[in-house]
Amino acid sequence: MLNMASTSSIPGDTASCGSAVDIAHSLTSVLAARAADFDENDTFVAENYKLLKEAGLVEIGVPSELGGGGAEVGELAEMLRVLAHACSSTALAFSMHTHQVAIPAWRWRHQKVAAVEPLLKRVAAEKLILLSSGGSDWIGGSGDATKVEGGYRIKARKVFTSGANAGDLLMTGAIYRAEDGSQSVIHFAAPMKAAEVKIIDTWKALGMRGTGSNDVVLEDLFIPDAGVAFSRKAGEWHPVFQIIATTAFPLIYAAYLGVAESARDIAIHLAKKKQPNEHALNLAGRMDTTLRAAQLAHQWMVKIAERNSPGADSVNEIMIGRALVAEHAIKTVELAMELAGGSGFYRANGLEQRFRDVQGARFHPLQQGPQARYAGAMALGQSVNTIF
Repeated sequence: MLNMASTSSIPGDTASCGSAVDIAHSLTSVLAARAADFDENDTFVAENYKLLKEAGLVEIGVPSELGGGGAEVGELAEMLRVLAHACSSTALAFSMHTHQVAIPAWRWRHQKVAAVEPLLKRVAAEKLILLSSGGSDWIGGSGDATKVEGGYRIKARKVFTSGANAGDLLMTGAIYRAEDGSQSVIHFAAPMKAAEVKIIDTWKALGMRGTGSNDVVLEDLFIPDAGVAFSRKAGEWHPVFQIIATTAFPLIYAAYLGVAESARDIAIHLAKKKQPNEHALNLAGRMDTTLRAAQLAHQWMVKIAERNSPGADSVNEIMIGRALVAEHAIKTVELAMELAGGSGFYRANGLEQRFRDVQGARFHPLQQGPQARYAGAMALGQSVNTIF
């Protein structure tokens, strides 16, 4: 457990200290030593993925009955938060694999969906890395699926595919446009080693530079009918996407919370080197107050996920939490920069990178406008079916 005297822990927090968290703590020194090089060179954290595999974290979210570690959302979120203290990019990229494992694991545990069992067993046995194309797929879907004999031909370009170079399966979808004008999204796993799948090196970004969030192009990829996991109406919420939203975002935003906490710790370390004055005391107090808001909002997200009742209401609560974590994590790092003063401007001290990395919290769905509309519609008893 983290030192409870530090504001990096919420007083009274009962976050799991299971094996996933212990393993994460054991890796932080190595991850931290490499972080600056990945950032400065726009290099994917490939060596860190090897470390995560060797440590058993790839399969940690697979139910133990299927050969995995059995960790659930609360423990997985804490694992990612700890990893983010050491390397923001590793934590964020790995959160994409982690939630793609946690979603079928939840469906297997709570809905008894047998169809996900082979995938989960493969993750455990083969240490497969699952990729998310959520940045380009979300509720609207993207890409084209053309019906052919025995399946579909897929043409698509999936942006923001974090960890693309380490991936084995891209969990994605494409839009099928029927003759009657209706549009549905088919969901499937695209094998990254297929000849029709190519990674385009596009990831030159402001922050989270080590995530390797490159574009993935699917050019005439054949997906057999049996390979379609499910289909849904394009542009509308579906029960599976309510599960996805409820499960994934406490994990993704655990990474941003860890970035904010580490920025706070760096700023305090730098500030203690100088004689404190009234201005510094004020900044430190504001920083810790806004950090606590981010921590409490994230804790709420985890609690909502742990209710195990995904639906429109859980999506609303998760997305309110997501908005609050983003706002207060970003503000925490801004205050950390101000508290550190000029020393925070130097790359060597690590705050500059965290300032850039935390900006990514702005861009995941639901972004500010759609989130407010969704919450407003829920409050006023209106439909949220097409708000995303």
